[in-house]
Amino acid sequence: MPNKLVQILVVEDNPDTLEMLQRKVLAKGFQAYTATEVPEAITILESHKIDIILTDYKMPKLSGLELIRHVNSHYPGIRVIMITGFPTIEGAVEAVKVGAQSYITKPFTDEELFSAIDEAITGIKLNAANRRSTDNALGQYGMIGSSPSMQKLYHSIKKSSSNQATVLIQGESGTGKELVARAIHYNSKQSKAPFVPINCGAIPESLLESELFGYIKGSFTGATETRAGHFITADGGTIFLDEISETSLSMQVKLLRVLQDKQVMMIGSNKARKVNVRVIAATNKDLSACVSQGSFREDLFYRLNVVPISVPPLREHTEDIPNLVQHFITKYAHELGQSTPWISENAMKRLMRHPWQGNVRELENLVYQMVLMHEGPGVRTADLPDYLKYTIQPELDYSRTLAQVEADYIRAVLKLNGGNKALAARKLGIDRKTLYNKLEKLGLLDLPESP
Repeated sequence: MPNKLVQILVVEDNPDTLEMLQRKVLAKGFQAYTATEVPEAITILESHKIDIILTDYKMPKLSGLELIRHVNSHYPGIRVIMITGFPTIEGAVEAVKVGAQSYITKPFTDEELFSAIDEAITGIKLNAANRRSTDNALGQYGMIGSSPSMQKLYHSIKKSSSNQATVLIQGESGTGKELVARAIHYNSKQSKAPFVPINCGAIPESLLESELFGYIKGSFTGATETRAGHFITADGGTIFLDEISETSLSMQVKLLRVLQDKQVMMIGSNKARKVNVRVIAATNKDLSACVSQGSFREDLFYRLNVVPISVPPLREHTEDIPNLVQHFITKYAHELGQSTPWISENAMKRLMRHPWQGNVRELENLVYQMVLMHEGPGVRTADLPDYLKYTIQPELDYSRTLAQVEADYIRAVLKLNGGNKALAARKLGIDRKTLYNKLEKLGLLDLPESP
């Protein structure tokens, strides 16, 4: 969905804030409508097709909550983002309960604002994709693929969407685990409630507890306000705990308590708060092996593994590659304002023979690169990266030192994996720290990654 086709209604009684929001939305290429009060907003809704509403909480006469209730009753397809300068836990919970998809507080950064808008657009796309292709394997649940392994995945998503059981999604990096989690949520009865994704591996251990459970004003240095955690924000909906295997044993104990008691304890509070949240967790590691190694709690594993879903690596359903390639070519050609190039049969065969260690994400990055760099009306074998072409290997040069051979091999593996150092480390059979040490020693740390 190109930005210019997304229509956003901004509802804010403060003229300066209204103008600022309108300017930011327009600068990103979205269509923008504005209203200073709820009755004016309702008039706009009756005459325009609005996709997303950014609404203030407290306004004269009718509040933003009243607007959300109206939209939820009459325009269920519209995504609503609540904005307020009066952050309270009760306000956040009430907003999401009546139908807001997300909740941000003033002052907010551009990143927070457009992250919320991107989240809303993702929800719109998923709902549209599912309506168009309920029985069509190509594009079902916003995914591409009609192979037996993908059909099995679709069946798991359908079964999981019909209940509120905890789900554990396992699969290699780049297979689309978050897309599976979103599909489960947006096809459930709680689809209008929040979907809150958290990357547990990207948040420092010292901050993860406050991010997940929230904190009371004054509970620690820097806690200048009371802030609801992600579990409270997701009340009534779904929280997606990605990279769950990266959490510490102490954090795992706290997560286990939430799953058992359906309560969260905010930092600085002596009173637990009830939450009704569905938990979907994901990992690219074998959690049962982590349990055996002692890095993951067995009791938490069993609590999470109520409904196990395995996302297949791309090498196990290579018959879906042509449809994936065509989808990504069309997508990026449209975004770049180009005509859609064709791809030759030989080039497609090369793509289907590649092992794709980075899975669908690696394939998508490569297609984006091809659309950017190809010349002429189509993509031929010559337009593919060197590592996908057939090349006669030169005879070994026994005059080189072991260090030179190692440097060349590391360069080749990095290139094979698009510059992705995490993937390269796994391919080389070493940990990331060891690879970084070698790269620093060889002067290769600044090698760029592919887009």
